[in-house]
Amino acid sequence: MPEGHSVHRLARQFQDVFGGRCLDVSSPQGRFAAGAELLTGHTMVEATAHGKQLFLRFDHELFLHVHLGLYGAWSFGGDSSFTGASSIGAPRRIGEREAGPSSEDGDYAGPPPPVGAVRVRLVSGHGWADLRGATTCAAITAAEAAAVLARLGPDPLHNRRGDREEFIRRLRRRKTAVALLLMDQSVLAGVGNIYRAEVLFRQAVDPWTPGSSIDAETAGRLWDDTVDTMSDGVRDGRIVTTPPTLWTGGGAVAPDADAHFVYKRDGMPCRACGTLVGMSEIGARKLYWCPGCQV
Repeated sequence: MPEGHSVHRLARQFQDVFGGRCLDVSSPQGRFAAGAELLTGHTMVEATAHGKQLFLRFDHELFLHVHLGLYGAWSFGGDSSFTGASSIGAPRRIGEREAGPSSEDGDYAGPPPPVGAVRVRLVSGHGWADLRGATTCAAITAAEAAAVLARLGPDPLHNRRGDREEFIRRLRRRKTAVALLLMDQSVLAGVGNIYRAEVLFRQAVDPWTPGSSIDAETAGRLWDDTVDTMSDGVRDGRIVTTPPTLWTGGGAVAPDADAHFVYKRDGMPCRACGTLVGMSEIGARKLYWCPGCQV
C-alpha cells in the first residue's frame, strides 16, 4: 500500500496538471458511473491529501475521494505540457518509487482506449489520469469529506500547529503496542509498514511497548523523525532512511539494498549492532526490528 508521502506527491501532481481545468470524468469500468456523472464538466479546484486519503475538490463543492488501498494505482499521460507523466500506486515495482514516464509525444490526440478495469478516468485538454483497483473511489460532499478527516489522526506532512502535541496525546492514552499505534490512521495518518519499522528502529523503541508506557519526550521524537523521513520521501519519491555513509558504490543515490535499516532485512546483520534483524507478525502485518537495538 502506498504510504502517505506518495499520496501527497499525487496531490501535488493533480494540482499541477488539472488544477483550474474543466474535466471530463467517466467510468470505463462502470462501477463509478453515477459518481462520474456528478463530477464531469466541472472544474477541479484543489487537490489535497491527508495521510493516505486523496481529495480532489471541484467547483460545485463535490469531492472525488480516493484511497488506493493495497491494489489501487493512478496512471497519467498527455502532451508535452502535461507534467504528470508517471504511474503512482500499486504495484510498487521499484521500492517506493513511482514507475517511469508514460507521457505521449507532441502529436497527442487524446487519451488512449482504457486498458483493464479503469474505475475512473479524468481528461483535460492536455492529458488524462486513470484509476484502477482503489479501495475507495467516491463522489462526496464537503460535509462527508470533513467527516472522513475527523476520523483521522494528525498528518506529519502537514505538521500544523498542535499536531505534535495531539499525536503525543493520542499515542500515550492507549495501551496498544506502539508498532500498531503508528499504523493506526486515527492516531497518525499516513504511516505504513516501512516508515513504522524504520522510525521505531531509528529511535530505538521496542515495537511492543504500550503507547501508555512511552514518555512524552520519546513520543515527540517519534513524531519529529516521522516528519523528517516522510518529508524526504515527498522530495525524493522513495523511502530512504539510511545516511549516505551506509550506501555502497559511492554514489549520491542510495541503492535499493541500502535504503533501509531493518525493513525486509530479516536474518541479516543489523547495520548498527550486528544482531540479526528479526521479523514478527503484528496486526496481520510483518514487523521488522532489531532485538539488539530496540530493547
